[in-house]
Amino acid sequence: MANPWRGDVELVIDGQRQVARLTLGALAELEETLDQSSLLELVERFEANRFSSRDVLRLLVAGLRAGGMEVSETSLGVAVIEGGPMGAAQAAAELLARAFVLPA
Repeated sequence: MANPWRGDVELVIDGQRQVARLTLGALAELEETLDQSSLLELVERFEANRFSSRDVLRLLVAGLRAGGMEVSETSLGVAVIEGGPMGAAQAAAELLARAFVLPA
């Protein structure tokens, strides 16, 4: 079960419920894969709805790995995510938000 206080976001991938979270290590991995020195640019792109599908994919991969799933960009890229690309983008945005803001 997803725990929003821990930053968990639930996704259904290929019919299986998965939990993603952005731990400190996942955030560091994400910075490295995005070739950025900080996540501020990524946060700004999401806030302005200017993110790319690659942003979504890399964000979800980092979060899913931190949640305990063994996944790669290639395998997630061909997986069926409940809600399609929009569901994936919403989950990615929620992951990013929960990493920096306490739930209401």
